[in-house]
Amino acid sequence: MQWTPEAKAKLNNIPFFVRAQAKIRIEQMARDFEQPTITEELVEQARQEIGQ
Repeated sequence: MQWTPEAKAKLNNIPFFVRAQAKIRIEQMARDFEQPTITEELVEQARQEIGQ
């Protein structure tokens, strides 16, 4: 999947011990929403869903 630089930066702000799981969830959300590119908005939406 394509990640915008801003989305990658937001992903790197997620604590390392949950980052891999968060990345999987974010990519799944992108597939569910049929978005070919992961944006910082999608990362933020996932963070709110996950509860951070």
